[in-house]
Amino acid sequence: MKITHHMPNPGPNRRGFRVLLIGCGGNGSAVLFGLPYLHHALIAWGFTDGLQVTVMDADTVSPTNCVRQPFGSADIGQNKATILINRVNLFHGLSWRSDETFFTKDAPNNVSSSYDNTVDFVISCVDTRAARQDMHEAFNAKTGAWRRVGYWLDIGNNASNGQFVLGQPLNDVNRQRKDRLRTVTELFPSIMDTTLGEGSLPSCSAAEALERQEPFVNNVLATSALSMMTRLVRYGELSHQGAFYNAESGRSSPSPLIQSY
Repeated sequence: MKITHHMPNPGPNRRGFRVLLIGCGGNGSAVLFGLPYLHHALIAWGFTDGLQVTVMDADTVSPTNCVRQPFGSADIGQNKATILINRVNLFHGLSWRSDETFFTKDAPNNVSSSYDNTVDFVISCVDTRAARQDMHEAFNAKTGAWRRVGYWLDIGNNASNGQFVLGQPLNDVNRQRKDRLRTVTELFPSIMDTTLGEGSLPSCSAAEALERQEPFVNNVLATSALSMMTRLVRYGELSHQGAFYNAESGRSSPSPLIQSY
């Protein structure tokens, strides 16, 4: 029997969706440059507000970032989130926001409004277990600023392969849903296990950085993840919740739905 996930209240009141993008390095910048096209598509489909996006990242541009991320020499030393959000807003005529901080479980929710603290989608593009552990604790809380996160889409990769996983945190919004999609940290607990240590620190050498992460893997993951997200918000259902991609073999394998009953 085919299992299908149905989105609860797709496009509440047809207003659109609030999105928080955490991290705008290789994966995050590729996601950010794709989101305006989903925004314009949603408006064409009748969602009056399209997407309301906030990008969170306290990191600044380094010379190495200019090799495989969309930054130039004039950007070095400036905040990544602000640089990229300004470019997107200028090109697409938007008023999306940047937040020059790193996410922590105690971070304020600057995505919500004064009357509604719901965040429809969090898209995380981070590279540490500690960051994902903080998100797991924040998004699964019964109380606090992040208790009303609808979906958590996590994207990660290493040198030549990666994955993206969509889930619904066990929080104030999703706790009563019998068909809740399990999150990346539930399916793969090691991804937030800080006792395993973190990966290599960022390299100051462009050649070494490319050994650790090849070009174009980020683009494949971002485009595939956004394609899945687009089908969910347009049709209100999905038959998979992510995928695994291997650049060496050229294979992409969808991740079947794993729900909590």
